[in-house]
Amino acid sequence: MAKTSNEQLVICLDNEGYAAALERRKIYVVLPDDEADKRGLLRVIDESGEDYLYPKSSFSPVTLPDALKKAVLAT
Repeated sequence: MAKTSNEQLVICLDNEGYAAALERRKIYVVLPDDEADKRGLLRVIDESGEDYLYPKSSFSPVTLPDALKKAVLAT
């Protein structure tokens, strides 16, 4: 996956029903998906390393300083 500075990051607030795929209080990368957004979902790269749809209500957007964001995306 190519990583850019335009990637959106979110923090998982609730992993109920997805404990194997998401960890609470962990930062995840969101991929743009307009159709998912219209349905109240986010396309998130989860613990499997693949992208899946999850309820938006389970996450909060996070803005990090550029250097920290670069470090997070490098992992």
